[in-house]
Amino acid sequence: MLSTKIKEATRTPHQEVEKKVVLRIKNVRSEADYADLLKHFYAYFNAVEQAVAPFLTTDILPDLAERRNASFIKSDIEDLGGTVDDLPAAAAPEIHNLAQALGALYVLEGSIMGGPYIVQMLQKGGLTKGFSFFSGYGEASGQKWAAFTAVLNRIENEKEVEQALNSAHQTFARFGDVFEGVEAI
Repeated sequence: MLSTKIKEATRTPHQEVEKKVVLRIKNVRSEADYADLLKHFYAYFNAVEQAVAPFLTTDILPDLAERRNASFIKSDIEDLGGTVDDLPAAAAPEIHNLAQALGALYVLEGSIMGGPYIVQMLQKGGLTKGFSFFSGYGEASGQKWAAFTAVLNRIENEKEVEQALNSAHQTFARFGDVFEGVEAI
């Protein structure tokens, strides 16, 4: 199954990004710090969403309109008193087809599965708001992930599998780039 192949093939870049993000989360001391962290997520997720949008329709992913997206991150930033002005640079991977789009979306959707852990870390630090994005789909998160991976796992053509794998790898790597040179607060 492609979702399992992607998980295995992207383990290292996933862990590298996770390490950078967790370090930043552990150093969030205020709503302003958290809003700044979210700007990195917003800049990147927005860039990737724009890159994959031409290839995703409700015919492919019936619940597309219900899925979490960068607008939730923007709302969280604004709830914290921030704006989406002055965003960090963020470059999405090149997306030229559906397989690449789904590979990139694997990373975005997968990040939602880890969101509740991020919320817990932030709440331990005293934060009380700005969690609409990281709260994911609530109790429906597992269902949403299963629905997404079912679509992803329909890809069986060897060339398309390779494209999806490479796209997921690049999506993790470029997300890590958004945090390069960013000092822990």
